[in-house]
Amino acid sequence: MEKFNSTVKKAAGVLNEAAGWGIVLAMILVVVNIILRAVFKSPILGTYEYTGFLTALIVGCGLSYCALANGHIAIGFLVEKLKKRTQNIIDSVTNVFVLCFMLFFTWRMFLYAGKLAASSEVSPTTQTPYYLFVYITAMSFVVLSLVIFTKAIQSIKGVMNK
Repeated sequence: MEKFNSTVKKAAGVLNEAAGWGIVLAMILVVVNIILRAVFKSPILGTYEYTGFLTALIVGCGLSYCALANGHIAIGFLVEKLKKRTQNIIDSVTNVFVLCFMLFFTWRMFLYAGKLAASSEVSPTTQTPYYLFVYITAMSFVVLSLVIFTKAIQSIKGVMNK
């Protein structure tokens, strides 16, 4: 199980690194577009679309690392006052529920990407296929689901050990 956890952590780290590079790329794209627009009166065609695509990838790729690092907002001030076993039970139930939802959501994203690929739907300005970005985001949700799975296993072990 430890090797599985390590692999999931590495995958989340790689996706987080990709999200960081996506931020850098989006920043460069916007700055270069502003300079080209102001100086040469010739902006980069499709900057708005590319920035939207990059933003979707940044968010999708960054979620699994955020979940791994507990970087999300948690409303736990009431739960923290409970016994450790009760906290683990609440965490277990919550993680299992979230895992089920994420697995369903991920499956539906793959189906949606397949429909986009079959219909050959593209962005209006740059003619970039949408399905590529949906597939990448869906793959990042697979890693997010694995992170949630490891958290669920840990919280269930916490219930069983006490």
